[in-house]
Amino acid sequence: MARRFQKKLENFKCDNCGYEVVGFGYTNHCTQCLWSKHVDIFPGDRKEDCKGLMRPIRIEKKKDGYVIVHKCERCGEERKNKASPQDNFEQIIKIS
Repeated sequence: MARRFQKKLENFKCDNCGYEVVGFGYTNHCTQCLWSKHVDIFPGDRKEDCKGLMRPIRIEKKKDGYVIVHKCERCGEERKNKASPQDNFEQIIKIS
């Protein structure tokens, strides 16, 4: 069985806005527009076949920060991801 979280240090170009994202090992969404891509079954495994774009649909405030809720535009699956300090805070506010 795969580990639940796998560190994957990689940079990528956002398929939504084109921003060149510099990854830090657990990066799974664009730090500018906050969109993601449905590529993981478990975080970092890159084994999901869907590959649909995931829209940030809402922000949840937690005691230790924010959580971005993404919904896949292709299959409809929803996933929660912690916001990172590198994320565009104006976008977080806009989605809230």
